[in-house]
Amino acid sequence: MQHSQRLPLYQIDAFTNELFKGNPAAVVPLESWLPNEMMQSIAAENNLPETAFFVQETDGFGLRWFTPTIEVRFCGHATLATAHTLYEHLDYQHPEIRFFTKSGILVVKKRGQYYEMDFPADQIEACLPIPLVTESLGNVKILEWYKGQDDYMVILESQEVVEQLKPDFAMLSKLSSRGIIATAKGDESDFVSRCFFPQSGIDEDPVTGSAHTTLTPYWAAKFGKNELTAKQVSARGGYLHCTLNGTRVTVRGEGITYLIGEIII
Repeated sequence: MQHSQRLPLYQIDAFTNELFKGNPAAVVPLESWLPNEMMQSIAAENNLPETAFFVQETDGFGLRWFTPTIEVRFCGHATLATAHTLYEHLDYQHPEIRFFTKSGILVVKKRGQYYEMDFPADQIEACLPIPLVTESLGNVKILEWYKGQDDYMVILESQEVVEQLKPDFAMLSKLSSRGIIATAKGDESDFVSRCFFPQSGIDEDPVTGSAHTTLTPYWAAKFGKNELTAKQVSARGGYLHCTLNGTRVTVRGEGITYLIGEIII
């Protein structure tokens, strides 16, 4: 069989400095965009929470993200993974990177071992309780309900309650949004969260940069401060530093390379 194309692939654990922690993302540099169906097939084959594809453009890079089942509007951890790939493996030398995405221009700056990402803050509004969500989360006590652009967010009583959630993903997949963010005050960090996105092909996302554009405005108002520490208490776990800057949220984290390989298509 004649193979027509070989593509480099990098797998990065994002929002961690330890292998097998944080959130894994595949990063595929391209000279030009592949057909959408091919990018979706590669993401499904990788079977990671996200696969990022990027193409060099004038003054930056076009960037797109795919879960195993759909293309998404916004993904934080795969943006960090792409920046890590450029700086660590592709000899990118400039102090910041501009990514052109479906969510507008996203800027990532290298700060020592950290990648600092500037994202638009989510607009959240209080909403009425949703029985399907309450039931799928095991009827835990939910203190407050909110709806952001992509997700619902529920405020729970403690970090322990968040850690012990065992959602019914089949039920939760019927919700008409990307998913649910469950959050509470943290024991060692300002706040903790877990993120459930079964309708996007990811039952639980290990560490979710985009969700922190929803979480940060809420907790900044609660604590009365703009600099916050966050931990996503999934099985893999991850750490983020978040800053609210008016209508923007800065999310800072680390990355580590797990794999460098080649796709043959």
